Amino acid sequence: MSCAFGFDVGSKLVGVAVGNRLTATARALSTVAMRDGEPDWTALDALRAQWQPDTLVVGLPLALDGAEQPASRLARRFAERLRARYRTPVALVDERHSSQEAARRFAGARAAGLKRRRDAARIDAVAAAVILERWLADAPPAPDSSMPPTPP
Repeated sequence: MSCAFGFDVGSKLVGVAVGNRLTATARALSTVAMRDGEPDWTALDALRAQWQPDTLVVGLPLALDGAEQPASRLARRFAERLRARYRTPVALVDERHSSQEAARRFAGARAAGLKRRRDAARIDAVAAAVILERWLADAPPAPDSSMPPTPP
């Protein structure tokens, strides 16, 4: 299977999603803690070993007008660290409005029976799935080592 990971990077948590490049589908996988700007590398290493993704996709938070913002630097730094650590192609994807879409999906899941408070942390993983789906919709047929953001 040709697999990709999607990431929604935050200051406290990183949402992780896994996607299938052949079917262009993605699903929420997990969240990983962030401390002092560094993710829990042990947790990410374990997920990578289990799924063996050939591409990593990081959401790039931009302002509504497309300008970079402080969170953009955190996402770019995370993407660079992923690339250096795993020597795997990394793509940045404009993540504007992904949180709203994730919240909508999460609300639907709650209506379908998710009720526990701890399930709320999964919204970050759902946002990562939204980001990954955006990339999968326009993904190149083979992994690409470039890392420019996808235009809005």
